[in-house]
Amino acid sequence: MADTRLIQGRYRLHDVIGRGGMGEVWRATDESLGRRVAVKCLKPLGPQRDAHFVTVLRERFRREARVAASLQHRGVTVVHDFGEYDGVLFLVMELLEGQNLSQLMEENKQHPLPVQDVVDIAEQVADALAYTHRQGIVHRDLKPANIMRLGDGAVKICDFGIARLGDNIGHSSQLTGTGIAMGTPHYMSPEQISGGRVDHRSDLYSLGCVLYEIATGAPPFDLEDAWAVLVGHRDTPPEPLRTHRAELPDYLDRIVLDLLAKTPDDRPTDAGVLRRRIISARTGLPPVQAPAEASTSASASTSAPQRLPSWARGMTVGPRATADSLAARIPAYDPATELTGEWTTASRVVPPRTPDGRERATAPPELLAVLAGRHRAGLGLGRLGRWDEAEDVHRSVVEDRRRVLGPDHPDTLASRYELGFTLSRLGRPADALREFVAVAEERERVLGADHPDTLAARQETAYVLGRLGRHVEAHQVYVAVLDSRERAMGPEHPDTLRCRHNLAFNLGRLGRLEDAHRMASEVAEARGRLLGDDHPDTLVTRYEVAYNLGQLGRWAEALGTYREVAAARSDVLGPEHPDTLASRYEVGICLGRVGRSGDALDLYRDLVAVRTRVLGPDDPETLRARHGLGVNLGRLSRWEEAVEEAREVCAVRERVLGADHPDTLISRREIAVGLGWLARWPEALAVYRQVAEARERTLGPEHPDALAGRHDEAHCLERLGRHTEAVELYRRVAALRIATHARPPHA
Repeated sequence: MADTRLIQGRYRLHDVIGRGGMGEVWRATDESLGRRVAVKCLKPLGPQRDAHFVTVLRERFRREARVAASLQHRGVTVVHDFGEYDGVLFLVMELLEGQNLSQLMEENKQHPLPVQDVVDIAEQVADALAYTHRQGIVHRDLKPANIMRLGDGAVKICDFGIARLGDNIGHSSQLTGTGIAMGTPHYMSPEQISGGRVDHRSDLYSLGCVLYEIATGAPPFDLEDAWAVLVGHRDTPPEPLRTHRAELPDYLDRIVLDLLAKTPDDRPTDAGVLRRRIISARTGLPPVQAPAEASTSASASTSAPQRLPSWARGMTVGPRATADSLAARIPAYDPATELTGEWTTASRVVPPRTPDGRERATAPPELLAVLAGRHRAGLGLGRLGRWDEAEDVHRSVVEDRRRVLGPDHPDTLASRYELGFTLSRLGRPADALREFVAVAEERERVLGADHPDTLAARQETAYVLGRLGRHVEAHQVYVAVLDSRERAMGPEHPDTLRCRHNLAFNLGRLGRLEDAHRMASEVAEARGRLLGDDHPDTLVTRYEVAYNLGQLGRWAEALGTYREVAAARSDVLGPEHPDTLASRYEVGICLGRVGRSGDALDLYRDLVAVRTRVLGPDDPETLRARHGLGVNLGRLSRWEEAVEEAREVCAVRERVLGADHPDTLISRREIAVGLGWLARWPEALAVYRQVAEARERTLGPEHPDALAGRHDEAHCLERLGRHTEAVELYRRVAALRIATHARPPHA
């Protein structure tokens, strides 16, 4: 490897920046993209190795590297590529500018870190672990050397997947003598030591060991003999941290000792619970209760990845962190009094300049740290579903970063991106579009058109265009982003597949159902290979495949696919998770479509009961299940019951969502349908007119739903024998449809 400085004709190795039990880490340059990277080269697989071992190691490496590449979180090192070159397995990662905790302790002469740093590191690592555990990923070798602290204060966990690879091989009875360490004794959980079942709570124990060390200066069982260390983990209660360092806060002592419980069941339930506990203790605010789906299991998550709209379901709202209260903690800053210097961020380290080329003054480090902390606070509020509070925080950080760093600084743009994301989750796509367009334009100018951050902003632009019904424009943006992603990252990179998934979704909304189904099927197959058939992202795409099958009228196939998705989600996420229940709802739709309304009725009754218990009787999803129940009562000709159910659902929707909300109008229309089947046509006509007028008022007279409402009204007039009025209304609807189709798409 030393003689070959170029790997795969792409990665130029410069110098070794780290060595470990599994190989070396090199500082390198990706010559295809012109960016600095880190390349981890595993120990060579020489001819003396058993052939079966080599085969197993390669396959495990590829599988675990794919897992690592699929992780998309600020607290996890980004994996760009992996492969094998000249007998050496290698992994290409982002190059982190900072120090791992082991280096920080060594630099500090093994003295403990400041308390505020310990708490901040604990909170950030807990956040990253909460994410990875929801993906079903357990690190298994968490230690100070695998936790990086970057120059801007951000914390990242390294070696996900590869650490698990080493652990798996180290414990395999069939692959002994591999030379790969099974773990680091000072940070191993009792269950690891005993050879018992290891789950996400083992990572929490290891985190407790890390926090103990950086808070006190030594790990909990600081003994010379490795066997004595292992016995200490297994049998000896750790001493309280405050016996070594009296100024540590009591809450930190209690949290770390809870993490170090010998029995997994006595530790915090999951990393999300741990993070909320840290925030509550640090801020003095009561902890925000997570929804029922937030608990985590060892091999599978019981909550969706926090990138879905389902993150926010059922979240409670706590005290507001207003912009004014946060701004009051920012020290006064006058750029004219400061020396010029460099941007102190990991994303771009070049002298900042104003648009006219003059060097820009920089803020003091303590101010940048405050802004970075507020930015993270905004992200945390979003993860907890408190989007209105997150908007306040992100908006204030945008203004402060624009003032002290400039409008085109990467940190300013990062805050604007998060503001746009928050606005999108608040149901304000037009406002979100404005932010994403501005961020994409600035990032393209500063970073380049194909930079991952530029592409991320452009992809969100396409998403909100779709939310606004501007699917033609969304399609054009998705196609351009996909082309860039495939060129820069390859066709099966997780970001590329995410873009293809969104493009498939948008094709369906453009009416190109065959194309949408084909692309969604391809993405589902690729995600299954890359992530596994039961990974939440794979299941999201298979759900989209089923949706397109239904739109194509292939309801029996859609039913089978929805059932498979529902079963997998029940196993992976839990039977009462919102995504599992959403799949079951679609199963009910398909059952009704294939003429099995009795089965659909039974399913919806059970679904209503579950959603009422989990979400409450007035939740929109509960009401959607009740609506499905009413529809199938009608299909079974039980029209009196169907009308009564529709009236009740409509009344609740009007109270909860508003009189003109689309769901309310759907329920109102269902009342009219039932009245028609009961031959109560005058009453039906009045309700149909209410629906048509509301849709025209809110959507415009040419909107397809408004035209459908007028068509229903015309049909009702015809049944009442008012043929002249019916014909006139039919003609009016037809003329509007022709005019709409003749008009060029919205540009």
